Amino acid sequence: MDAVPELATGLGDPVALARVITAVVFVGIGITHFVPPVVRGMAAMVPRAFLGRPFSPVGWVWVTGVAEIAGGLGLLWEPTRAAAGIALAVFLVCVFPANAYAAQHRDRFGAFAVPFWPRLALQVLLIVLVLWVGLAG
Repeated sequence: MDAVPELATGLGDPVALARVITAVVFVGIGITHFVPPVVRGMAAMVPRAFLGRPFSPVGWVWVTGVAEIAGGLGLLWEPTRAAAGIALAVFLVCVFPANAYAAQHRDRFGAFAVPFWPRLALQVLLIVLVLWVGLAG
């Protein structure tokens, strides 16, 4: 497995370091999608258009958690790295409606509700980041 040598010896390379940090962050955030208080907050962010299509709000939270964990792990293994970077970029586009919905309802979502424009900028930066660490050699 390529991930172990990269973790042990490749961290002097800025791309490898960014890749590992990005992977750890995505796996960590993905894990939080299974913590009950976080699940409740995130489930409330699911826009009405997605309710029951095809998952319940909690189901959407779990699916997105699995996607984040899989994407993060995929960045660490060279054969899946490019696909993981692209999949995470698509994922970040797909989850943005929930973030925009939360931004419109800051009084209801508190810390989950990053204002729209900063969240959009962050989302674009994250997309650039996952593509960079996923596609860079």
